[in-house]
Amino acid sequence: MVRWPPFFVRPETLLRWHRRLVARHWTYPRRPRRPPTGEELVTLIVRMALDNPTWGYQRVRGELLGLGHRVAASTIAKVLKAHGLEPAPRRNSASWCQFLRQQATGIVACGLFSVDTISSRRLYVLFFIHHDTFFIHHDTRRVFLAGITTNPTWAWVTQVARNVTVDLWDAGIDVTFLLRDRDVRFPPAFDAVWQGGGARILRSPVRAPNANAIAERRVRTARSECTDPFLIVNERHLRRVLDRDVHPYDQHRPHRGLAMHAPHPRGNAASSTPARTTHIRRHEVLGGLINEYHAA
Repeated sequence: MVRWPPFFVRPETLLRWHRRLVARHWTYPRRPRRPPTGEELVTLIVRMALDNPTWGYQRVRGELLGLGHRVAASTIAKVLKAHGLEPAPRRNSASWCQFLRQQATGIVACGLFSVDTISSRRLYVLFFIHHDTFFIHHDTRRVFLAGITTNPTWAWVTQVARNVTVDLWDAGIDVTFLLRDRDVRFPPAFDAVWQGGGARILRSPVRAPNANAIAERRVRTARSECTDPFLIVNERHLRRVLDRDVHPYDQHRPHRGLAMHAPHPRGNAASSTPARTTHIRRHEVLGGLINEYHAA
């Protein structure tokens, strides 16, 4: 092959230089890239999506725009996808706890449990418990001891329901939902009493006591702190024991679901200043079975 002495580079190098020259001539200035989304804004987007399961990307975008944040819908979609949140139609499945929390303004739960006396006679206790908010720190939980009987017939249960609706009305409680289990002792007439007042009946799923957790926990408390340690003599004795337990339960006993506060504490809220150990008094309930401690 004949060499050309004037060319001191290879043809490939010359072609590469030409490509660079063309690229430099026709390349437009680079546009500024979109700034990254701040952590606080990401937290706000996720919070809005979790608090409002029916909101889509555009709805969240509009809410952010009202707060002075201009965010594209694609950015919102990217943020939610990164946090494992699906689009709104598939994000709208509510659990039992979420449903009850949303509808908790007028929920009354009921429960029926049995107690055996010293003579092996079985007594049945029907109670109702009202709570304005579900698993929230400010709760107005209140227990109504409806009735005690040895034979919980359909007629008795229905009549007790009528009596309790009057008590709730006198207390200013508007019942929106009645939560109960699937016990066969609750007849259709029992449901009709509540439905006549505008309430809806919520029956807990089969073998799912957590769906009626507050009533079930109340039964456990009544058994462990009242009925089990006592030898119950008769119906009158059982009513006196349960009545003595209702007041500490509402006014003093700390509830984990209420951040260790009582639903209806006596007097003002707990003081932020610790009381001196020498100025604390003990108040006995049920012969010392339950003890309450107050600042002197």
